[in-house]
Amino acid sequence: MPKVHITDTILRDAHQCLIATRMRTEDMLPICGKLDRIGFWSLEVWGGATFDACLRFLKEDPWERLRKLREALPNTPLQMLLRGQNLLGYRHYADDVVRAFVQRSADNGMDVFRIFDAMNDTRNLRTAVDAVKKAGKHAQGTICYTVSPVHTLDQFVAMARELADMGCDSLAIKDMAGLLTPHVTAELVKGLTGAVSLPLHLHSHATSGLSEMCHLKAVENGAVCINTAISSFAGGASHAPTESMVAAFHGTEYDTGLDLALLQEIGFYFREVRKKYHQFESEFTDLDTRVHVNQVPGGMISNMVNQLRSQGAIDRLNDVLSEIPRVREDLGYPPLVTPTSQIVGTQAVMNVLTGERYKTITNEVKLYLQGRYGRAPGHINAVVRQKAIGNADVIDCRPADLLDDELENLREQAGGLAQTEEDVLIYAMFPEVGREFLEQRRDGKLMPEPLEPARATGGNGEEQAAPVDFKATLHGETYHIKVTGTGHKRDDMRPFYVTVDGMPEEIIIETLDELIPGGGSAARGGKTGSQRPRATKPGHVSTSMPGTIVDVLVQEGTEVKAGDPLVVLEAMKMETEIQAPVSGTVKAVFVAKGDSVNPDETLIEIA
Repeated sequence: MPKVHITDTILRDAHQCLIATRMRTEDMLPICGKLDRIGFWSLEVWGGATFDACLRFLKEDPWERLRKLREALPNTPLQMLLRGQNLLGYRHYADDVVRAFVQRSADNGMDVFRIFDAMNDTRNLRTAVDAVKKAGKHAQGTICYTVSPVHTLDQFVAMARELADMGCDSLAIKDMAGLLTPHVTAELVKGLTGAVSLPLHLHSHATSGLSEMCHLKAVENGAVCINTAISSFAGGASHAPTESMVAAFHGTEYDTGLDLALLQEIGFYFREVRKKYHQFESEFTDLDTRVHVNQVPGGMISNMVNQLRSQGAIDRLNDVLSEIPRVREDLGYPPLVTPTSQIVGTQAVMNVLTGERYKTITNEVKLYLQGRYGRAPGHINAVVRQKAIGNADVIDCRPADLLDDELENLREQAGGLAQTEEDVLIYAMFPEVGREFLEQRRDGKLMPEPLEPARATGGNGEEQAAPVDFKATLHGETYHIKVTGTGHKRDDMRPFYVTVDGMPEEIIIETLDELIPGGGSAARGGKTGSQRPRATKPGHVSTSMPGTIVDVLVQEGTEVKAGDPLVVLEAMKMETEIQAPVSGTVKAVFVAKGDSVNPDETLIEIA
């Protein structure tokens, strides 16, 4: 048995799980010299949610981060997490975009591509695997582990054989929710290593408290590499601590050979770094054995808590956690990992808050039920499918086969904002967020969200401490709110960063000058929440959850029928069509693209 290898997740998944992916590149680079001396099999540094967080919150170019890390870690293979045909976004991309993204990632310094599909549909992996092999890099085929009546050892073994036939260089078990138990791990690893000759890696989260035991059983049964996190960012929704696993194998036939003292120095460095990001810590990223019932990964539950708290409905959390398995069953038992975790989780929240299951159905659920994300593992509830898509055709081919090449169109849409091919791919992954980032970079206005409370200037011109702590009561519940900072004014709006009972939030507030007649969003047709009438009549169209208006599909005077789509709302990274509750004529439109809206506000009035 060769020594056990370790992939450390400190620069990607560890901080994604525990501080909402907020670690900045400036806090990574100083320790890279020591990380590079350790001798890890690889360091996971990119992919997952880091691309989005760099653009949205940190105002960093994710490609520049990759290049800096490549330079700072010359002796260590760099690894990323790639969502197959979804890349790093939330939809399927055409093959030409997948090939371009992989090639540019390789050219900028990526060595190992861990490639997975949220449905375990291997058809959605082939293009990415082929592109990695063409670039001369390491393609790691990934099995998303989950538990359901339709997921069996034989099924996982069959998938492993398919990945081997594709030409993958290694295999990974991705236990994103920490569902593995020690004995199941032993059985699974033994089955996979007995079926294929590829090296097997285990990526298991510590959510349920079993990850260390699972790693031991995996190694004893043939796994050659385990994923861990430096101890100061380990445990809970993250991973088993690197130092502990190195100590556990020391002096055995599996000895990693890694320098425990140097690892501990690195751990002390990140212990101090973590203090900087205290406002992003979540009470819902600790050990939680409920994951064995609801299968909810740590990042997914944090997202749902945010949505429920914003509506004064945090007391419904247990209802949502009970609803998630029911929605998952209706959808054919998809593994809960991005984007299916968001698809299932958002629908469960809507089912609970509206008081009627599937009264409102997200666009992503509709696309899922049409087969646009791939083949569902199990049987789909026919009643739910009929309610969502009616008699629309259900596809049975690889979803990307229906997509024309789109890279050239994306270049044209990005226009002069895109100075490089990497810029085009920024726009491709997240058109709205990417465009804003590229515009701010062009205008020299990139400014990351603050890490410390803002300062305010008093009437005498002297700097005063901004009010940072207060309590507010909403719907009979009291919340502790801490203002952690403000962002720069964006057009007529200014972002304020707060924590609500410890959970980070961004609030967009319309600035005073825009409340003057003739200016601001009112001039564009939108209104602030205080200007919108409360929804009290059948013709008042409202939303069941807060979000951002992505598109307005009607205007004053439009004739609509009950059920017609009126606006598209984005909430929890999912889009939902808000439909007409009655037939009639659109009398007034109170929202515009980009507006933030809340429940009980009238978005559109139908007479």
